[in-house]
Amino acid sequence: MSTLTSAQKKIVAGSFLGWSLDGYDIVLMLLVVPSISQLFFPSENPVFSILATFATYTVTLVMRPLGAAVFGIYGDKFGRKKALIITIMGFSITTFSIGLLPTYTLVGVIAPVLLIAVRLIQGIFAGGEWGSGAVITMESVPKQKRGVLSGFLQSGFSFGFLLASIAFQIVTLIFIGDSFNEWGWRVLFFTGLAPGFVALFVRLKMDESMLWEEKNKAKQLERSPLRKTVLGKQHRRAFLLCAAIMTGMVYMYHGSIGILPTFVQQFGSFQRSDVASIMIAATLASWLGMIFTGWLSQRIGRKKAMIIFAGVAVGVVIPMAIGILGGGMAAFLFVIIYAFVVSTASGPVPAFFSERFPTEIRNSAAGFSYNAGLIFGSWSPLIALTLMSLAERSFAPIVLGLNIIIGAVIVIVPTLLSPETKEYELD
Repeated sequence: MSTLTSAQKKIVAGSFLGWSLDGYDIVLMLLVVPSISQLFFPSENPVFSILATFATYTVTLVMRPLGAAVFGIYGDKFGRKKALIITIMGFSITTFSIGLLPTYTLVGVIAPVLLIAVRLIQGIFAGGEWGSGAVITMESVPKQKRGVLSGFLQSGFSFGFLLASIAFQIVTLIFIGDSFNEWGWRVLFFTGLAPGFVALFVRLKMDESMLWEEKNKAKQLERSPLRKTVLGKQHRRAFLLCAAIMTGMVYMYHGSIGILPTFVQQFGSFQRSDVASIMIAATLASWLGMIFTGWLSQRIGRKKAMIIFAGVAVGVVIPMAIGILGGGMAAFLFVIIYAFVVSTASGPVPAFFSERFPTEIRNSAAGFSYNAGLIFGSWSPLIALTLMSLAERSFAPIVLGLNIIIGAVIVIVPTLLSPETKEYELD
């Protein structure tokens, strides 16, 4: 970072903060699922309530490809910076709005309908966040820095998880017992405005991508970037491989870190305060792990770094999941290894995807292929939770591990079929 110019640092910081807010919101929902499930989906069967609440988390992810398409096209036509300003404003406001929603006891079935509606809108703004942020960063930094800054940028999601876990820890200490279910969870969502305003302030001051500016001045921008990406023969293979890679990445990440709060509460003997500490350890390990895999990709290549971490995850995930449920201080060591290995193969992705497409379609192509992986990959927590609830309680960590292994295999196959891009010049 020290060798970057002031303008480059602003771009990196603005993109990182926005992606952090995305992670912040995602984990807020996951952390409060056991607490608010009965507030919006009351049922005599607590598993049904939890599954229904998880579904509202999933719809946000499923809507992201639409947001990636909308804001990817906008970013390719009118600039990455403008797209980023709109997405961060929309994302922050919708996060705050969740804290204002009435519960089922107040308005009946309207409560879950409103929750789902807000999450759908939020998914659209969130879908445009990654593509524009990743692309403007990779287009603005030196080639020899792309790997480590790719990992740093991608780690913003886990950094947001970390901040949310700390906020959750603080709020649970302030709002004890039933007061958390009344007001504590609302306060958590209100805090989403703070990182949003910081990111917006930085983005207003950062420069537009020079590569995009050059294409714009030369009138070489693509009129239909998404159509050229998905339907055009030239880039269709790259798009499909990137989408397949992200399907596996999302399946692994959300099936490991995403489900962790519910996993340790429903199938372990951990209390709410323990969950916050576990998530702080997990997200810190994931944050550092993504930076490491990004750095590693600059040394040995994007493909090798991704395949190594996905492959190691296959070997360690089941014993680590078993160790986590064992409880005690050892559980934190297992959580750290689990998160560092299983959730961090995506560190090189911002660089890898940006290097696969030309400037005139990069925002649309990289953003849409990344978010297309959410269409199937985002169902991982629901699938895992459903299977674990049907299996013997003692088999829960094995079921969780097998589900993550499926994601790892999905990552490895299309990565092997993709070219190495570390030495590519962005054009």
